[in-house]
Formats: sequence, C-alpha cells, structure tokens
Amino acid sequence: GCTVQLVEESLSPTVHFDPGLRGRLGALLPGAPVLVTGAGHDAGVLAAKLPAAMVFVRNPSGVSHSPEEYVEDSDAEAGAAALADVLEGLLAG
Repeated sequence: GCTVQLVEESLSPTVHFDPGLRGRLGALLPGAPVLVTGAGHDAGVLAAKLPAAMVFVRNPSGVSHSPEEYVEDSDAEAGAAALADVLEGLLAG
C-alpha cells in the first residue's frame, strides 16, 4: 500500500584527478593503493581549476561523514607523515 517517488535533487559529475599528480603521489608513497573515490565534494571541487588528488587515512569502521567515524591515532599520524612527505616532494619539484 505504499508508493515511492524518486527525485534527483543534485548530481555531481565524475571527477578524474590529475594523472601527473596522481603519478607523483604514487612515486612519493610507494606501495600505497590507488583508490577510486566518489569524494567529489572534497578535492574534486578543486580539480576543475588546478591539479588535484587525495591522500586517504585508514578508517577501520568504514563509516564516513558521521559522528561514529573515527581513525586510530597511529593512522592519523601515518597520514600526516605521508602528507608531509608528499608536500616536501612536490616542493622539491
């Protein structure tokens, strides 16, 4: 006895991050996996204007954008160190 109506309220196109920057990140973070992401609301909005990419930190629960989202301190520290390495490498050319 129920009816459902689906209404598209917004649609974001697929964002492909800069291949050159993605390659440099891979070289600076050897062994890090390359992930496909729908995180267009993050660095994706920048990708239309400048080279953009993302570095992710492990989230053991997989919960995102929620009060239940968390990251272990050691993973946050590893992410910060990886980002510092990337920035240093990018500045060095």
